[in-house]
Amino acid sequence: MNNIFKLSFFIATLSFSNHTLANFDLAGKGMVTYPTGITKSFDFGFGWQSADKKFRIGKKAYSMSQLPESYSIALTLSKDESRVWIQEFNAGYIEAFEWQIGTNKLQLVKKDFKVPVKGDYLLTLNNVDYFLSRNNVSIDVHFDESGVKHVRLEGVTRSMGTKK
Repeated sequence: MNNIFKLSFFIATLSFSNHTLANFDLAGKGMVTYPTGITKSFDFGFGWQSADKKFRIGKKAYSMSQLPESYSIALTLSKDESRVWIQEFNAGYIEAFEWQIGTNKLQLVKKDFKVPVKGDYLLTLNNVDYFLSRNNVSIDVHFDESGVKHVRLEGVTRSMGTKK
């Protein structure tokens, strides 16, 4: 009877620990628009396999001792402020993009404004509009055990509706 109890306890422990392991796999579907107007889809997502201690960034997986707290994506404005470069999304300059990661949606579009705006760009994160305040913007993706905890932007100014 004692061995049956030990075996049951062992099996219960194994099944419980499998459920408590944090795993996620987010595709990160997106679309870039080139200065020519041509669009192209891309995938840039994240995944975590706690049993293997593997973190996926885009198409590459890396061994890590634990789930990283965050990952930063650099958005760089060209010198003439007409295009942007995001290494993770495209090999060259683009004019606009849309990207969905988990429940977060990020979009960059060019617009005409009455008041000058850096690059004439509007960056929208989860329906909140921002203007670029620097030539280098950081898109910081923060993680927890279930996936993307939140996305934060650095190098931007929140639109207060004054530059439409």
